[in-house]
Amino acid sequence: MTTADSPPSSALSKVPQVTAAFWALKVLATTLGETGGDAVSMSMDLGYLAGTGIFAVLFALAVSAQIRARRFHPLLYWTTIVASTTVGTTLADFATRSLGIGYTGGTALLSALLLTSLWAWHRSQGSIAVESVAGPRAEAYYWLTIMFSQTLGTALGDWAADTAGLGYLGGIGAFALALGAVAVLYWWTQLSRTLLFWAAFVLTRPFGAVVGDFLDKPLASGGLELSRYAASAVLAALILAGVLLLPQRAAQRAH
Repeated sequence: MTTADSPPSSALSKVPQVTAAFWALKVLATTLGETGGDAVSMSMDLGYLAGTGIFAVLFALAVSAQIRARRFHPLLYWTTIVASTTVGTTLADFATRSLGIGYTGGTALLSALLLTSLWAWHRSQGSIAVESVAGPRAEAYYWLTIMFSQTLGTALGDWAADTAGLGYLGGIGAFALALGAVAVLYWWTQLSRTLLFWAAFVLTRPFGAVVGDFLDKPLASGGLELSRYAASAVLAALILAGVLLLPQRAAQRAH
């Protein structure tokens, strides 16, 4: 899936082209964000606030390195994506559980923050298309939007599995169907490619979150009760292999 045309710029793009490999790595990264975030906040018993603090620092460092980079570095980009998913997991859990606003309240709040970020980005830069992400300001908006989308995904995944009563397998199925619907709209309609990209980007996060919960939650809760450390290590290895072996090119600017 690619996005629509965007204004030309002399700045180089440092985000990847949106291909099947991109979506495969995105799903793996969002699943790792769930198992990795839970490993630190729950298995290590550090709590959601401390976990959020740790991952927020890592995310800030990764974004800073990404913005300072002169060209597209696949490993750096996907490290930043993983950092956004882990901080999104612990931040959403802190908001919905520790602050007590619940999954419904957290989903509503984070949806509003995501839409506000997209609106501010479009108002400032004139485009929210992937091809327009070139230059420090556009990159800052891009990563802020991604962080909100990753945080929303955790809350939305928990809402579907728990509040809506779908369970982990039901949630996986529901978000898979939603992603399939976006794919159908992409191939069979003339809807904005940029809109469809962000719809798919947001939906892959709760999909990965529910997959992650299914892998590591207790058997009594409907999960497989796998080790969070082992699951995270396997997912990280798959992402690294994908980054190194799958073709990775920077998004091309439309003129």
